Amino acid sequence: MRLSILLGVCVAFIAQCFATEPVLKVLFLGDTGHHTPAERMRELAPVMQSRGIQLVYTEDIDSLSLDNLKRYDALLIYANIEKISAEKEAALTRYVREGGGLFALHCASYCFQNSSTYISMVGAQFKSHKTGTFRATIVASDNPVMQGFKSFESWDETYVHVKHNTENRTVLEVRENEPWTWIRTEGKGRVFYTAWGHDSRTWTNPGFQDLVERGIRYCAGEKLPDALDNRPVVTPLVLKDQAGIPYYVPGKKSQGDGSWPQMQLPLTPEQSMQHFVVPAGFEVQLVASDPDIKKPIAMAWDERGRLWIAETLDYPNRLLAPGEKGRDRIVICEDTKGTGHMDKFTVFADGLNIPTGFTFSHGGVIVHQMPNTLFLKDTHGGDHADLKEVLFSGWGRTDTHAGPSNLHYGLDNHIWSMVGYSGYSGTVGGVYNQFLQGFTRFQADGSELEFLRATNNNTWGLGFREDGTVFGSTANNNPSVYLPIPNRYYIAAGLEPKTLGGIADTSRYLPITNRVRQVDVHWGYTAAAGHAFYTARSYPKEYWNRIAFVAEPTGHLVGQFNVTAEGADFHSKNPMNLISSDDEWFAPIMTEVGPDGAVWVIDWYNYIVQHNPMPKGFEMGQGNAYENPLRDKRYGRIYRIVWKGDNHQEPKPAMTLAGATPEKLVETLSNDNMLWRTHAQRLLVERGRKDVVPLLVALAKDPKQDEIGLNVGVIHALWTLHGLHALDSDAAALQVATDDLKHVSAAVRRNAVMVLPRSKNGVRAILAAKLLQDSDAQVQLAALLALAESPAMPIAGIQIHQYLVSHKSLDRWLVDAAKMAASAQSAGFIASTTEAEIAAAKIESEDKAPVLEVVSHVSATKSAPTTPGVGSNRLVIRLGVIPDVMKYDKNEITVKAGTKVDLVFTNNDHMQHNILILKPDTSEKVGALIDAMLTDPQGLAKSYRPRTSDLLFSLPLVDPGDATDLLFTAPREPGRYPIVCSFPGHWRIMQATLVVTP
Repeated sequence: MRLSILLGVCVAFIAQCFATEPVLKVLFLGDTGHHTPAERMRELAPVMQSRGIQLVYTEDIDSLSLDNLKRYDALLIYANIEKISAEKEAALTRYVREGGGLFALHCASYCFQNSSTYISMVGAQFKSHKTGTFRATIVASDNPVMQGFKSFESWDETYVHVKHNTENRTVLEVRENEPWTWIRTEGKGRVFYTAWGHDSRTWTNPGFQDLVERGIRYCAGEKLPDALDNRPVVTPLVLKDQAGIPYYVPGKKSQGDGSWPQMQLPLTPEQSMQHFVVPAGFEVQLVASDPDIKKPIAMAWDERGRLWIAETLDYPNRLLAPGEKGRDRIVICEDTKGTGHMDKFTVFADGLNIPTGFTFSHGGVIVHQMPNTLFLKDTHGGDHADLKEVLFSGWGRTDTHAGPSNLHYGLDNHIWSMVGYSGYSGTVGGVYNQFLQGFTRFQADGSELEFLRATNNNTWGLGFREDGTVFGSTANNNPSVYLPIPNRYYIAAGLEPKTLGGIADTSRYLPITNRVRQVDVHWGYTAAAGHAFYTARSYPKEYWNRIAFVAEPTGHLVGQFNVTAEGADFHSKNPMNLISSDDEWFAPIMTEVGPDGAVWVIDWYNYIVQHNPMPKGFEMGQGNAYENPLRDKRYGRIYRIVWKGDNHQEPKPAMTLAGATPEKLVETLSNDNMLWRTHAQRLLVERGRKDVVPLLVALAKDPKQDEIGLNVGVIHALWTLHGLHALDSDAAALQVATDDLKHVSAAVRRNAVMVLPRSKNGVRAILAAKLLQDSDAQVQLAALLALAESPAMPIAGIQIHQYLVSHKSLDRWLVDAAKMAASAQSAGFIASTTEAEIAAAKIESEDKAPVLEVVSHVSATKSAPTTPGVGSNRLVIRLGVIPDVMKYDKNEITVKAGTKVDLVFTNNDHMQHNILILKPDTSEKVGALIDAMLTDPQGLAKSYRPRTSDLLFSLPLVDPGDATDLLFTAPREPGRYPIVCSFPGHWRIMQATLVVTP
């Protein structure tokens, strides 16, 4: 045993008694360059954490704002960012000169090459290097920074520098007379630089780690060496020998062929919190924890602001027959003493079996519990459900981590949720539905269910922006998804609604420890859960309606995704985390904005997070998860992350909408927290009375927009009118919705289009407001979709044609929407289309102008393309996938040398796969290049296909349920050619062989 358990417990007890918050918080600026700062961060962060220094890693250059920098004790740069803007240069310079600290590490001396000010501040610039193993010479042992420091030996790059600035510079180490480590003063600030630090060999060296700590404490203005003797005490992470921990080793071929011999002992909530890292200005507060709660899987707040949680001890493998009593519950948690910590726990419903999500409706809760969607209600006033109804059934039970989840009341007054690959098969409202993973919505009474759009693998995340745009996340390799157009529009227009891909620039994540265990997508999102936007106003402005939070339990973190519009599409980046930890039990699975404007986090707190596929030596349970006695059933914590930085607001008084007057509910539609606005809208719609229409109309007339271009009160007022069916019967309501088509806020215009009745008058109003010429692409998209489901009018078709002619470049969603609108308004559209355009549309081209694409679709003059080049002279071979086990359905395919081959690949699994055919004996070599692509921001766009001469033929990643052809001529050299899938982690397991015979 690495440390005795007794010693570990004693150390932990002492640390708990005397622990204090880490006093230093350092912003670590990295990039995605060849020095791989994120990997180096994982090696350094736990060491610094144990010494009371938190490293907050980011790859966002926008973090170099003066306001943000001032929140940190020091800035550490380890990156090769070539240029810095004048604005960021000024902020960085001012931060240092006014008393901040700058730690420039290794390649940071070649960062921001366009800034002579930065180079001068660092003290020199990198010129050239060779490599070698060496020891730097200490030349200032009496300097407080170096007192007690012992030199170390390591392999590294032998930096040579130019542009030396010796003013206020003290050299601490040299290498062969080359200044190697130094300190400087810059105004009131401090600068530390060392040339050490090319790769892991140095970063894991205890001597280097000691030097980095000294540099950080110097930059932060601490008094050395005294500060080293007065570090905050942090509860250590104690390991013990433990068999039975599966580990999928990166770089190995077979499943679960590794072992993880030591297990970290669990921590108390207070001890675990010492290992949390959040950006400067934020504070983590414990809300509820074991033993009061156990294994919370979902949470939501009712209209009284009370926290409700679903607990499940049955997850993942105790899957009971319908009617059997489970061990799971829904619990109401209350803070009755105003301490911020829950002290009252009321069981609302028990006997449940793996409830995976819930939301509030008509005085009760709607609950997903495969195979049913239930409605539970307390009719006696005791906060315990005595009414239980099945709204509808049909959710698949083949896998407990692939069922329905993320129930939310939507802006459109439907209940929204997500479902994984267990899918749905059943009848709702007399209509049969069958689908797999993706977005769904249904009526609160269970009378109608709609499958909105498919995602490309198991799906657990759903989020709404304040303008009503919808996003989600999938578990594997696709943490950010945008839903632009539901299936129903494609079906009506005779188009195929293809599976949605991702909008994130990379699926890579940013843990602060190397002690993570994953099945695939190593060092990437492989258990991504949630996609909750920040929809309140307690956080700094840069978060408002822009940052989404995606939990990743395998990495012990919650990632921040910066979501920005690109036409009618979106793009997201994940440059940093909201919270991360090196506590291996910390397993965040859900984040949502609470009634106080803080982000609340469910910590599953379980050492075993992996679900499947089955590792060697383990049996699969009923829930399709491997059986492991180490799966915890005791713990569970809920935290909230509160902004305590500059301009923070004190917590608002407790609020409730229980028994609120109609006037109060309408007033709440303008609340600065979307949670309260949504409850108010829901309660007004459920109330069902139109006496509030005049108040709603008055609110919807508000002409203003806020500082981020929204008027949330107007948006919710419009949808409340829609939910009350007032737009169909009340002239004033219809008029205000029509007037809002010209509102100053693009978000209001978009929603006004969406609520407008689909009538000829509605078409006239859309065209009169000139929404097809709107400056906002989301408004254009909404207008096209509205025209696609409105009665046909020749003028509409004419204007759609004019829209296409005037827009030479449209993104993919606007092109699709234009096809739909033109199909519905085909008479006027075709009448406006010239014969030349129709003729041009007949010419096949992979890069048509949008107008020709739409003309082609509407006029139906172009038949569906067939696979090019496939004829009788080609050998047709089929290759598929065995679902759930990451294997092709054939081990070998045999062809003769020089044969023309049409390899038809069908992906009948629940996640993306592809085909790469390699040169003989190159699987390991190419596999290493595939793994390296996880750090490439464009890796996903490239389908993780590396550029190498060892790759002969390949297909891009193929979505679940899709099929495609790989056309190639077999090599003329007989041999065994490996076939692998390049989805990260799969190439080790998912292999076949192309056997080429003479």
